[in-house]
Formats: sequence, structure tokens, C-alpha cells
Amino acid sequence: MTASSHPKLEELIAVLERLRAPGGCAWDREQTHESLVQYLVEETYELVDAIESGDRAEMIEELGDVLYQVVFHSDIAAEAGEFTLEDVAAHMTAKMIGRHPHVFGDTTAETAEDVMAVWDDLKRTEKPGRTSVLDGIPQGMPALALADKLLGRAHKVGLLDATLPGAVNVTNEDELGPLLLAIVASAKANGLDSERALRTALRDLQGEIREHEIATAADAGIIGSAE
Repeated sequence: MTASSHPKLEELIAVLERLRAPGGCAWDREQTHESLVQYLVEETYELVDAIESGDRAEMIEELGDVLYQVVFHSDIAAEAGEFTLEDVAAHMTAKMIGRHPHVFGDTTAETAEDVMAVWDDLKRTEKPGRTSVLDGIPQGMPALALADKLLGRAHKVGLLDATLPGAVNVTNEDELGPLLLAIVASAKANGLDSERALRTALRDLQGEIREHEIATAADAGIIGSAE
């Protein structure tokens, strides 16, 4: 039998299984997928902090915390007879091989833009039930991250991005950070909620995107008119 090439990963899995086994840790035994969500979100943000700080020791720790969440959820599911960590890994392996036909198949993609075009085509094939570029976007994302995602989708369908009312041409992040901070500071001074205001604008943008998709599909004869 060949020795494992990931002994420490297997040791981590064994530790988690021991903690959740009868006679292990009562807290770990009580956890559910739902109760762990808060920790997954927190650990993810801590990993982002470690990446942005450039502290590699902290990055190892925080990557470990996120990895532990994956192992934890998989163990809960395995105990319930739903799926295992091996199922998660197998699904991801198949997904990545399928999404990279330019590496594992006959497709050619010379540039990063070509790769993204192939990726988008494959996602459309894999998820035929999606009827909008907005499908699959998690609405719980922080407002700024959601705005970036939605503007990308608006651009993809030929609707808008830099043409938004009051759009400012910012060319680097050294300018962007202080500008965003000034906007939030002004909002706070006037008793306004920046997060809520941006989310309201994003709901309107999503409505515009969906209307644009319907109009485009109608013009192309894909769907009938509303008459």
C-alpha cells in the first residue's frame, strides 16, 4: 500500500471525526450546517485579512480554519448519510476538468479572456435552467462586492457600467479608497446608511438588467411580446 501523500490532511480529518464521535466533544456533536455558517463567514473574512496583510504565517492559520469548516460540514453530512468529503473532492475535480477543456481536452484558449469565454459557455451548458445573467449571484454578498459583480453582468449583456449617473473616472485604487471613504463619511454625517442605500440602488440595477434581457430576447424572437 502506498503511503499517503497528504498525511497531515488525513490527520486533520481523523481529529474532526474523533471530536464528533460519541465520547468526543459535546459542542462539536451539536453543530449543524446552519449553526456553522457564522463561523464560515468569520473565518473567510479572517483569511481575506491575512492575504491582504501579506502575513504568510497568518495565512496558513486562516486557510486551516477555512479548510476545517469544509471538513466539518462534510463530516456532518457523512454522519447523516448524505455525502462525504470524498464526494466533495470528486465533484470539484470533475468540475475543474470539465471547465478546462483547453487543458484536459481539445479546446484552444490562448488568453485569460478566451478562458473566461469558454468558462461562461460551459456554465450555460451545465446550468440550462438559468434564464438570466443574475441567476446564481448570492444576494447576501457585501454591497460593494455585489455592486462589482452586478456591474460586470450589466456590461456582459450590453446594458451599462461606466454610464451610471454621476459615474466618476477613477484610474487607480489609491484614488478610489479615499473617494469611497469620503462618500461613506458624508453619508454618515448626514445620518444615511451607505450599505442600505447601495443595496437599494443594486435592486434597481437588477430590475433594469432583467428588463433589458427580456427586451433583448423579445427583439431576437426568443420570447413572444407581452401583448
